[in-house]
Amino acid sequence: MQYISKDNAIQIKSRNFAIRVINCYKFLVDERHEYVMSKQMLRCGTSIGANVRESINAQSRPDFLNKLNIALKEADETEYWLDLLHTTNYLDEKQFRSLEEDCVELIKLLTTIIKSIKQKKE
Repeated sequence: MQYISKDNAIQIKSRNFAIRVINCYKFLVDERHEYVMSKQMLRCGTSIGANVRESINAQSRPDFLNKLNIALKEADETEYWLDLLHTTNYLDEKQFRSLEEDCVELIKLLTTIIKSIKQKKE
């Protein structure tokens, strides 16, 4: 039972965001020698797309919502780590704003999808 098609915007955007997070992680480790916060950002930033991907083949509507809710939580956590990396000067303003804008867009998309599915349920 598929609730999101494989070419859906949320899947594409979350995958592209994961790639950006991976590249940011490489930069932070190689250039800034920052290992702890960047690893946290990597973990949750790539988890967004993984959970969206898992939701494609959800076994039920509750399973689908659960996967998307996890993706939303991971996106929120990613935004937190990006903010800390920026506040501690590991990311400059331009790097931070670019990633943060994409992260906020994912949060908005996920929130809209989740609300829409919940409304259809009622």
